Amino acid sequence: MLKVDDIHVYYGNIHAVKGISFHVDEGEIVSLIGANGAGKSTILKTISGILRAKSGNISFLGQDISKTEAHKIVRQGLAHVPEGRRIFLKMTVMENLEMGAFTRKEVSKADIEMVFERFPRLKERQSQIAGTLSGGEQQMLAMGRALMSHPKLLMLDEPSMGLAPLLVEQIFDIIKTLHNAGTTILLVEQNAGMALEIADRAYVLETGRIILSGTGAELSQSEEIKRAYLGG
Repeated sequence: MLKVDDIHVYYGNIHAVKGISFHVDEGEIVSLIGANGAGKSTILKTISGILRAKSGNISFLGQDISKTEAHKIVRQGLAHVPEGRRIFLKMTVMENLEMGAFTRKEVSKADIEMVFERFPRLKERQSQIAGTLSGGEQQMLAMGRALMSHPKLLMLDEPSMGLAPLLVEQIFDIIKTLHNAGTTILLVEQNAGMALEIADRAYVLETGRIILSGTGAELSQSEEIKRAYLGG
């Protein structure tokens, strides 16, 4: 479904992503894990068209999207839930969800109900200003907004960041539910234990390079990973 081939990404003179290659097959959950500054968020922004790779190729559903504009990538079925949620704080929950459907001709009641079914808390707060929601509710809204575009591939950037442990479990349960319903997921996550637990496959990044890859189960048993990320 997604193929990233030898991409190099720079911020000015800083070489942030150094020849990264990986793929995501339909129906998988693939996790990218690594410390802050490893290049994880940069990779997602480059895939979704917010940043441009200096070299290398990215293909989605067999089409080269390396130079495609971000809004056109969304239309092709790829949605990105950014780090920090990036919801529209001064708009209501409902208005945020409607913005998520900007690629569709009209906002369908069925789509709204689908999101409310996944996130009952949002239904209760549909008229509330998004900026007044809790951190967990804002994360749910960011994910619900992305689902309004009917993505074939959902990219989640640090969905557990800043959340209490109970809410982290809730968000990961929702990710598993979305996956079971047929959504392919590319997950960037600092909570390596949770990310590996639900991942079919995972890649470990360090300073802009992939240093390890394997199934979630294999990597969670790796002594190197246990020492570096799982407190083993």
